[in-house]
Amino acid sequence: MALWLIRAGKYGEEENLALDKDIVVHGWTIEKDLKNIKSKSEIEDLMQQTNPTAKPKSISSWANQIWAFLHKVKQGDLVALPLKQRSAIAVGRITGDYEYKKDFPPDARHTRSVQWIQKDIPRSRFDQDILYSLGAFLTVGQIQRNNAEERVKALVEGRKIAPPKPEEEQDEVVAETSAIPDLEEYARDQMRAFISHKFKGHGLSNLVADILIAQGYKVQVSPPGADGGVDIIAGRGPMGFDPPRLAVQVKSSDDPLDVKVLRELQGVMKNFGAEQGLIVSWGGYKQSVIREAARLFFEIRLWDADDLVKGVQANYDQLSDSIQAELPLKRVWMLVSEE
Repeated sequence: MALWLIRAGKYGEEENLALDKDIVVHGWTIEKDLKNIKSKSEIEDLMQQTNPTAKPKSISSWANQIWAFLHKVKQGDLVALPLKQRSAIAVGRITGDYEYKKDFPPDARHTRSVQWIQKDIPRSRFDQDILYSLGAFLTVGQIQRNNAEERVKALVEGRKIAPPKPEEEQDEVVAETSAIPDLEEYARDQMRAFISHKFKGHGLSNLVADILIAQGYKVQVSPPGADGGVDIIAGRGPMGFDPPRLAVQVKSSDDPLDVKVLRELQGVMKNFGAEQGLIVSWGGYKQSVIREAARLFFEIRLWDADDLVKGVQANYDQLSDSIQAELPLKRVWMLVSEE
């Protein structure tokens, strides 16, 4: 059994299709069934035709990944799909060979069928080294470092296998051995792990309140304990009386929230004179919540761990001295490679 990283578009364009149709896709637009492809050189020729200005190194890398998708990924292998639209990873098991779906969108026609085991595992449940491997700048790649296959299998089964000690760590083997990790995502994962440890429980409400203050709100945070369904109330203006007036519910659990919490917040908003609501769930949301929240677009917003981290990054200079002392960050510039 192997563990594969297979993405669903650079910006997660085909995530919902992959999860709804029980498939993974390799994402490259090739208007041809690849079932009878016999060699990587044939794929390189196709990629050169569709991307005439691409560099030879890029063509070779793409061909290696597509070849792995077609022939190296086997039925029974595990697949991890890091989600771009929320701070979670879907994990499933490959159940079929390559299929070309002519009726699907152009960048989602090359598929493998999957039985999704869990579609919304919070990133915070994965050890940092596995997140680092899953952050490689690859669309398709095998993840083997530090017994990753068995550890991810144990994770979805509700078991825990400790990561190896530093001296026992193995080299990572992926479809392209020179793959560079997404350092921006890696930095966010480090911040998630630190915030999860440092701001657990009521401390997360204080961090959310500080972000809202930095965004121009006056806030009132409920004390620990029973809160009447609302952890923070916030409003604009010198005294906080002006709209939009927010009722905020904060959940620091690692488990995805179900739709009950959203409906509860919607029910108590009027009790606090709030026209709009915000739910902050460190463990993310089940699909039912995301679907219902889309219908309530002008009434309720959802933040997960990734949204909270981005809120910290965007407003860090305006956060209170006490929060900055507890969460020390440094802005770093780096060169972005063209490859």
